[in-house]
Amino acid sequence: MATFFRFLYDFLSQFFSGFGSMGKGIGQIFDINAYQAIAAEYKDSFGMPEWLMVGLAILVILLIFAIIALLIFFWIRRNIKIRRKAVNQEELTEEIAALNDRVSSLVKEKEEILAMKVSQLGLKPGEPNKNEIKSGDKDSKGDDAVDTNTAIRFLKLHEVDEEFKNYKIKNYDNHFTLPEFCENFRNFAASQLKLYYSSNMMKLFVAAMASTKLVILQGISGTGKTSLAYAWGKFLRHDSCVASVQPSWRDRTELFGYFNEFTKKFNESEILKEMYVAGYTDDIFTIILDEMNISRVEYYFAEMLSILEMPNEDEWIVELVPNKWKNDPKKLDSGKLRIPSNMWYIGTINNDDSTFMVTDKVYDRAMPIDINDKGQPFDPIETDSTDVNYSYLHNLFSEAMTDNPMSQENLDKIEQMDNYVIQHFRIAFRKPYCYAYEEVCAGIRRLRRRRNRRCRLLHGKESTKKI
Repeated sequence: MATFFRFLYDFLSQFFSGFGSMGKGIGQIFDINAYQAIAAEYKDSFGMPEWLMVGLAILVILLIFAIIALLIFFWIRRNIKIRRKAVNQEELTEEIAALNDRVSSLVKEKEEILAMKVSQLGLKPGEPNKNEIKSGDKDSKGDDAVDTNTAIRFLKLHEVDEEFKNYKIKNYDNHFTLPEFCENFRNFAASQLKLYYSSNMMKLFVAAMASTKLVILQGISGTGKTSLAYAWGKFLRHDSCVASVQPSWRDRTELFGYFNEFTKKFNESEILKEMYVAGYTDDIFTIILDEMNISRVEYYFAEMLSILEMPNEDEWIVELVPNKWKNDPKKLDSGKLRIPSNMWYIGTINNDDSTFMVTDKVYDRAMPIDINDKGQPFDPIETDSTDVNYSYLHNLFSEAMTDNPMSQENLDKIEQMDNYVIQHFRIAFRKPYCYAYEEVCAGIRRLRRRRNRRCRLLHGKESTKKI
């Protein structure tokens, strides 16, 4: 046993003596040959128990090696994490500094924009009046200032003014009657466009045009609602302006356009341009609001519904901009445009799950026509388009209303029906025209649909009670 302890002393001395010095001492710790020489020196003196204890000592030394290696590994990994964290913090600090610089520049830009807007709303103390600035002078705001004496903000309408500078209303020389007009329209649609409609449908359509400026063609898809409005424009030799209503339409800017405060230009729509052109001529103009109930009509068409309801056409005024510039279009009076009386608005409606229900107040101001049947083909008379002027057609409508008044009996029936639906359905008929009978019929159809829909929801079947 004493021999083993001497061996253990020499063996451990080889290991621990290396910690006392750097460089060579570290190499002494891992000198395998020295350990083998110590073991060879004592191997002849060891028995089986001593060799077991030698193996145990070697395992202890290996365990110490493993612990030292793990400590070194964890120390290195910790230093790498600390260094990586420091690098990330430096990168974040630089990024935050860059973002702060960006925010500062944006705030400065915002202040400049606000200052420009404030300067447009009112004058600061001591600031000269912009209306007194000459076209050659520069405003104190710099090159971004707009000279209202030279700038043009309605580019499309300005082009219309140039196009119609020397325009004179032509002589249309119309000599037709209303029945002839309806039949010619029917023959033209069939012979030129292969669109077949019944005579009653054409008369009803023209009568609707005489009753109101807003006509609604409704019914199932594929019955020729849009085609009828399209054929109307072709027949009058002035193509209809088709406006495809989008679900995003929410206000009147979709119809007229809007003034861009940054570019100082008015983004005119095609509908606005068509309205402006209509003010120059005596032609008949048509705006087609295709799929008009794919968005809520009472949102984007609300102002037009109110304007067209006024009995005096001189009051049909819409304000586009709140002020006046020197180079504004000629027919724009202090930013206000008069809605032309020679323009009709035809909306098409498909009643399905992808559309909104048209409210009663819209129906009340329009003339709805149900088109649920396809016209039957017939052999038409070859008919060309007609150059019709609004004044002549309007006179024909007025004469028809005067020459064909409703009988007192029918007026009494309408009044009774009006009182009935007001009392039971809270709906009233408004327009006592000579063609009001068709509107009454349309109102009755709406009441029937509403009642039947309610009966189906409550009882699973339609009502058999007559209105």
